[in-house]
Amino acid sequence: MLKLTIWLRRYCMMILTIIVILFANVKLYAQSQDVITIEKVYQLARKNYPLIKQRDLITKTKEYTVLNAAKGYLPVFSVNGQTTYQSTVTSFPFQIPGFKVPTYSKDQYKIYGEADQVIYDGGVIKNQKEFANANEAVQQQSLEVSLYGLYDRVNQLFFGALLMDEQLKQNELLKQDIQNGIDKAKALLANGTAYRSSVDELSAQLLQAEQARVEIETARKAFVDMLSMFINININDSTILQKPVAPMLTDSIARPEISFYDYQKKIYDLQGNLLHAQVRPKLSLFAQGGYGRPGLNMLSNNFQGYFIGGLRLNWNFGSLYTLKNQEHLLDLNKQTLDVNKETFLFNTKMAQKQQNGDVRKYRELLKNDDAIIALRQSVKNAASAQLENGVLSTHDYINEVNAEDRARQNKILHEMQLLQAEFNYQNTMGDITINNSINQ
Repeated sequence: MLKLTIWLRRYCMMILTIIVILFANVKLYAQSQDVITIEKVYQLARKNYPLIKQRDLITKTKEYTVLNAAKGYLPVFSVNGQTTYQSTVTSFPFQIPGFKVPTYSKDQYKIYGEADQVIYDGGVIKNQKEFANANEAVQQQSLEVSLYGLYDRVNQLFFGALLMDEQLKQNELLKQDIQNGIDKAKALLANGTAYRSSVDELSAQLLQAEQARVEIETARKAFVDMLSMFINININDSTILQKPVAPMLTDSIARPEISFYDYQKKIYDLQGNLLHAQVRPKLSLFAQGGYGRPGLNMLSNNFQGYFIGGLRLNWNFGSLYTLKNQEHLLDLNKQTLDVNKETFLFNTKMAQKQQNGDVRKYRELLKNDDAIIALRQSVKNAASAQLENGVLSTHDYINEVNAEDRARQNKILHEMQLLQAEFNYQNTMGDITINNSINQ
C-alpha cells in the first residue's frame, strides 16, 4: 500500500511537471510571435507616412503668422530724409522799418525720424490672427483627409494577406486529403487491386496542390511587403496578422471632409470681416523729430531741429468701390463650397448603399457555406471509403476532394470579403477611430 502511494505521488508530480513545461513553452512561443492588429496597422501607417510631417510645419507656420500679426500693435519707427531744389521760394515784397526780412534758399534739406503707434485699426490685426488660426485648421483638416485615404489602402493589403493565410491553411487540408488518397491507392496497388496510374494521378494532384501553395505564399509575400512599407515594420513568417472582429456599422457620416468644408466656410466669413475692417478709419499716435532747413520756424533760413506729435486719422475710401463685388465673390465661393459638400455627401451615400448591399450579400452567402461544406465533406468521406475498398476510381475521388476544397475556399473567400466589406463601409462612413497620440 505504501509503495502504491509513493508511486501515485511520483506519477502526479511527473504529470504536473509536464503540464508546467508545456504551459511555459506555449507562453514562450506566443511571446516570440508578434501579433499585429488592423488598428495597430492604421496607427503605424499614419505615423510613418511622409505626409504626416506636414502637421508640425502647419502648426509652426500658424504660430509665426499670429506672431507677425500681433506685432502690428507695436510702434513703428521710420527714418526719412530729402533734399530739394525749387525754382522759387517765398519772398516778401515789402520792407518793414527796423526789421530785416528773411530770404530763403532755393535748396532745402530735411531728415527726420517718426514713431507711429496704432490706437485703432478697424479690427484688421484681430482678424488676421483669427484668419491664421482658421487657416491652420483648414490645412490640418486637409491633411487629415489625405491621411484618411490610407485606411482604404491598408484594408486592401491587410485583408489580402489574411485571405492568403486562410487559403494556406486550407491548402494544407487539401494536401492531407490527397495524401490520404495516395496512401490508400498504394495499399490497393500492393494488394494488386489498383493500377500504378491511380497512384500517379493522385501524386500529380498533390504536386498541383503544392504549386498552388507556392502561388499563395508568393501573393502573401507581395501583400505583406507592401504593408511593411506602410508601417515601417518588418513582417516576417513569425508575424501573425490578427483576424479582426466585425465592426459595428452605423448610418451616420463622420468623414473628415465634413469638418474640412466647415473650416473652409469659416475662412470665407473671416475674409468678409477683413473686407469691412479695411474700409474702417484708422487712428494712431505719432511723434516726429528732425533737423533741416527750413525748420518749423518759417522766418528762419537756418538749419534747426524740431519736434512734433499728435493724433493721425487715416480713412481710405478706395476699398469702398470694390467692397460689394468682393462680398459677392465670397458668397459665390461659399455657394460653390456648399455644392461640393452636397456632392461629397451624395457620393458617400451612394457608396454606402453599394457597400451595404455587399455586406448583406456576403452574409447571405455565408449562411449556406457551412451546409455546403458539410455535404461535400460527407460525399468526400464516402468517396474515401469507396476508394479504400477499390470501388471508386482515383479520378472520381479527386473530383470529390476538389469539390470540398472549393466549398471551403468559397467560405474563406466570403468571410474575408464580408470582413473587408464591413471595414470598407466603416471607412466610407468615417467611423474609424484610433489613438491619435501616436500620430503627433
